[in-house]
Amino acid sequence: MVKKKLNSINDLRNIDFDWSVPKHSLLLLHWFANVIYIDSQNNIWLTFDPNTNYGSHHYGNFDGLLEPSGYQYFTVGNLNEDSSVELPDYVAQPKREYKGRNSDRIIFRVGQQITGRRRIDRVYLTQHKGAPESPYDPDHTYEVTTNLLREIREFGTENFDSLLIHSVSQR
Repeated sequence: MVKKKLNSINDLRNIDFDWSVPKHSLLLLHWFANVIYIDSQNNIWLTFDPNTNYGSHHYGNFDGLLEPSGYQYFTVGNLNEDSSVELPDYVAQPKREYKGRNSDRIIFRVGQQITGRRRIDRVYLTQHKGAPESPYDPDHTYEVTTNLLREIREFGTENFDSLLIHSVSQR
């Protein structure tokens, strides 16, 4: 089970998805941080239908990657999903220097519905490895904190290069 947490942009310097901080993962995290709603109590609220929007879909956690719970898990980031065309161009069709191998994913755990809204209580950054018995890589799965999501959303797409440079420095 996941024991590694990413609490700040500086923590991103320490992760390694085989070659360096995954640039496309940062694009995906930036989009996610800006599409969700974070309230003043650091609750994260879902703003889209995870069964149909942005290529998101149910993740069964059958491989035991994440802690068992009564919650539902969803994953987003597969650019080959039909509904991933809803993702903004900077994620779905990134500049050449930001392209990855379509292996970065966000998994999020959704709790109960409160006043018509669904709360996200865990967010993970992971790497899809494609094996049927365990589709995600446990060595490259990190819990993403609300603090990191808040930090990433501060960067606009017009100054996104500074986030990438900041994140990959000192490697």
